Amino acid sequence: MRSEIALGPDARTVENSMSLTKPMLGLAVGGTLGLLDGLSGFLEPSLSPLMGSVIAFSLLKGLIAGVAIGYFSQKVHSMLFGILAGAVIAAVLSLLVILHAGRALFWDILLPGMLLGIIVGVCTQKFGGKQAAPPAA
Repeated sequence: MRSEIALGPDARTVENSMSLTKPMLGLAVGGTLGLLDGLSGFLEPSLSPLMGSVIAFSLLKGLIAGVAIGYFSQKVHSMLFGILAGAVIAAVLSLLVILHAGRALFWDILLPGMLLGIIVGVCTQKFGGKQAAPPAA
């Protein structure tokens, strides 16, 4: 919910706005995209006996990548570096999953993982809020 009060032609103040920190936004977006990535395994009939682990690993990979990209986005305020860091972090996590799953699914795991990282990198850089300052004593 946002309510805006116009003070003049160009000045606005925003009250009651809700903002997520970049790691929390990364966690939400990464988890959602990781879950969708895992659920896309239903499109491949050969994965049906493994769907529980496919969904779990994809969700976990999305959550870890989202938080890591969010923390990186807090430190570096560059869209280009956010996208690159997202792709690299997600690629490294995807490679860990590939080591567990086997190299036969290399591109099927790596490309969606990197796409997840790029999307989370863009979202955290563009929409993530600043970290709240601790209250003064």
